[in-house]
Order: sequence, then structure tokens, then C-alpha cells
Amino acid sequence: MEYPSPKNQIPVFFEDTSVAFASKSDTKLRKTYWLFSLMNQARVVNLGTFFIKLALKLNLPIKNLIRVTIFEQFCGGETINGCDPTIKMLGKSGIGTILDYSVEGEDKETSFEATAAEILKTIDKAATSETIPFSVFKITGVGSSELLEKIQRNAVLSEEEKISYALLKQRVEKLCLRAHEKNVRIFIDAEESWIQGVIDDIAYEMMQRFNKDKAIVYNTYQLYRHETLEALKSAYLSARQRGYILGGKLVRGAYMEKERLRARENEYFNPIHISKEATDTDYNLAIDFCLDHIEHVSICLGTHNEYSSQYCALKMKKSQIATDDDRIWFAQLLGMSDNITYNLAKAGYNVAKYVPYGPIDAVLPYLIRRAEENTSIAGQSSREFLLVKNELKRRGIGSL
Repeated sequence: MEYPSPKNQIPVFFEDTSVAFASKSDTKLRKTYWLFSLMNQARVVNLGTFFIKLALKLNLPIKNLIRVTIFEQFCGGETINGCDPTIKMLGKSGIGTILDYSVEGEDKETSFEATAAEILKTIDKAATSETIPFSVFKITGVGSSELLEKIQRNAVLSEEEKISYALLKQRVEKLCLRAHEKNVRIFIDAEESWIQGVIDDIAYEMMQRFNKDKAIVYNTYQLYRHETLEALKSAYLSARQRGYILGGKLVRGAYMEKERLRARENEYFNPIHISKEATDTDYNLAIDFCLDHIEHVSICLGTHNEYSSQYCALKMKKSQIATDDDRIWFAQLLGMSDNITYNLAKAGYNVAKYVPYGPIDAVLPYLIRRAEENTSIAGQSSREFLLVKNELKRRGIGSL
């Protein structure tokens, strides 16, 4: 894999902060500066999350503080309609929105039904908007993770569990059918390795039904797992044999520590690559494979990695694939990597932001993960912080 360099006429310049933060006023830019300044400090993040959890448990009036700080940075609103200003703001810059209902409900059927009903609303909203290209859901949002794990182990199910699994599949089918009827693409998110096999099976069953003419259903491929690249290639061959288009969202992965801990505790081979370099290599090889077979594959690069984004853009250019080819998308989380998102959009690529929403109490686990992730990923907060700092300097304004 060749490193994108000036001699190859790099398609996108990610250092242009004037584009990355064009939508932010001076006041909002300063707020972002201070937020990432705090998130740069692991001790502050750890103490902050502890006291936020405690304050909410004690019913202390802290929600407004959360709402105007970390919630405002990483979430679109508390309701689906509350996301409208964010959707409009992103749309003005040619950026799509992926509404992500980020409530982590209780493990019971009523909660699963409520989550499925909300995801149906995101599909319906996407169908009436030119700036909402995808919907998204987790299988564990509409069914029991313990049940999925039991199925993947090939354990015997009770009659009640068989009914629960049938209901889970009915919900997934209903979501995918609605997406197909409304012509809205839908991501099935990846999860932990001990349930991912079942999720894959369900995803491919839905693809075979609904991806005959174009990719409606997308499975998610976590390239930090050492077997994922081959699994992607096998999925492609299976799709070709069965006559449907493969939809794939390419990510690095989100459960590294949990995967490693479980592998160690249960004494099995760790499914995660031994190094970041190996993950990066597989990720970019996955880009190569998908673009080389783009006639029968549609992809979305869910990544905050500048190299991989540039790598894909350069590969598209060399392969004479149009920047706005509807089979190729890029996506980042709201509040992060605006230098990638906005510069890709300005260069004419298809790009969207994941926009989580839900009541503050319910999305708090998501917000805490974002804070911890920014702290734990090497250089992530530092990178975000430096970019904001550079834009403040370019505008000639201070951080106060």
C-alpha cells in the first residue's frame, strides 16, 4: 500500500481548519477548545465521569451542565425532532446525517419494542430528507445479548427463548423491510465477537432479501479482528453466488479492551490484532478489495483515521471513480474529526455524521464512552485540541 504523498496529488487536504470549523461561531469554537482541553487529561475525565454518575444518582441538578457541554458536542438532541437544527447545519455543508438512537434500554421485550419503534421513525424521517442517507441500529437494541450468545454457542434454547429469538428476528425484518420500502439504506452495527456470528447470519439473510438491486442493508466489519478481512471476502463471494449486492460498513472496532479481557479470562485466542499497524493494514486492504469489486459492493468508511480516508480518496482517483459515486461513503461521529468530514464534503465526496440522540440520562453511557475514548485513543484528543487551537489562532482570537 502506497502512502498518499504530494506527488500523487492528494485529493483532500485535512489540515484546512477554516473549512473544518466554518460552521462554528467564535463562541462555540472556544467552548470546543476548552472541552477537548479537559478531555486531554485522563484524570479529569475519570473524576468527571465519576461525579456525573453520582450527581445523577443523587438527583442533583446537573443535567443542564451536561446539556450545554459534552451533550451539545456529541449529540444532536434529546428527541428525533430535536435533531433538526443539527441536520440542517450539516446539510448546509453538504454533509449527511445518520440518526443514531443511542438509548441503552433494559433487557426486556417492552424495551426492545420501544427501540424498534424509534428506529422506524429514523427510517421514515430519512425517507423524507435529502440529507439523511442512512439509518442504523444494533441487534442488541432489539433483542437480548445473552440470547444471541447462547445461540452462537449452539446451546439448547428453552421454548421461551425460541419465542424471544423469533421476536428479535421479526423486529430486524420489520426494520429492514421498512428501509427497503422507503429506499433508505440501513446499517446493522457490529458488536462483540461472542455474538457477532449470529449478527452476521441475520445481516446476510436480510441482504439476500433486500439487496437484489442495490445495497439497502449493510453489515459492519471490524477490521481490528484478525479474521475479518477474509470474512469480508467470503461475504462478497457468497453475495455473488446468491445474486445480491454486498453492503459493508468498514470500521476498526469498538470493543478492544472487553475482547482482550474476555479472551484472557476464558483462555481462548484473542481475536484482536496484536498491533495497531496490523489493523491499519487490514483496513486499507479492505478498502482495496471493495473498490476493486465496486460493481457488486457498496461501502461506508466509518473512520476517524486521516490516512485511511486519504488512501480511499486516492484509490478512487486512480481507479477513475467519481468522488460522489453513491456506492462509496465516509462517516464520522458528530463532534469529532470535523477536519475529515468537512474537507471531504467540500471536495465533493459523500460524507455523513453519526448524530446520536436521546434523553440525557439514557445517552450518558454513550457520552462517557466518547470522553473515555478520546482520552484513551493515542493522540485523539490532542489532535482535536490542536486543530481547534490552530483555528483560534487563524481567526486571531484567544481561547477566553
